[in-house]
Amino acid sequence: MQRKAYVPGVAAVLAAVLAGCTGGSGGGATADDSNPGQPGVATEAAEPGKYRTLPEPCDAVGHKMLDSLLPGIEEIADEEQREKAYAGEPTLAYDTDRKVGCRWKVESAEATDHLFVDFERVVSYDGAVSDDSEAEQLFAKQVEAADLPEPVVSESGSADGSPSSGTPAAGAGGTPSSASSSASSSSPSSSSSSSSSSSSSSPSPSASSTAEVQPRLLDDLGDEAFVDDALSSSGSTAKRRTVTVAFRTSNVVVTVEYAEQSATLGVVPDSEEMQDMARKLASRLADSLGG
Repeated sequence: MQRKAYVPGVAAVLAAVLAGCTGGSGGGATADDSNPGQPGVATEAAEPGKYRTLPEPCDAVGHKMLDSLLPGIEEIADEEQREKAYAGEPTLAYDTDRKVGCRWKVESAEATDHLFVDFERVVSYDGAVSDDSEAEQLFAKQVEAADLPEPVVSESGSADGSPSSGTPAAGAGGTPSSASSSASSSSPSSSSSSSSSSSSSSPSPSASSTAEVQPRLLDDLGDEAFVDDALSSSGSTAKRRTVTVAFRTSNVVVTVEYAEQSATLGVVPDSEEMQDMARKLASRLADSLGG
């Protein structure tokens, strides 16, 4: 079943941008009435964005964080290869003041982990539109592309984030959501520890826990943010989960993409654990930006 996209604020953002472009009687651009026949003179330009540069992406993630996200990195015996793994691989960039990124890939006996971080500094070339407004519009499109499920308002009147139908939410591209997969499977690190408890009678995941791991908007990161979670198959057996956390702070949009593919057949990477680690990294990146 195709989920209904939840894109709050997109229409409002686009309307605000259009209003900024056309101007109005209450705007900052005024005509000089003392010189009839002379063209109007703009008295106030749109505010520039807070950020003028971007951080070095491959240095943005510390060794301790990489140890957590890429557990196989500490298993690399060769010191030179291990340092190379820590260093990451920068993405091709034509203007490092506008867009930069870095990738890491580490294999272990349990899984193959991938990490990608991307920073984009948005600049408006329209004097009537601020850099922040341009970034808002870009982020709104990113939220729309993520196709987040619409949260459901519970009986208490609060939105619990669960999908509007009785079916599990889907990740971007219609893939199964983390909620359904994490309810039945666990990551390699947790599967052995939970095997003894799984034989005893234990309550099944509640609706609230399901809502907590489905793709959704986040209100505790940057100016606006969201988390997406998609489970896909590589071939016919191995499962790969990709968690994406994206946020905007002023005129910079940051994307963290964290993926894991288990080396054990039938074991699905844990959604809650991966989301938690990806969100922690995103929070640290936001703090490093000072936003």
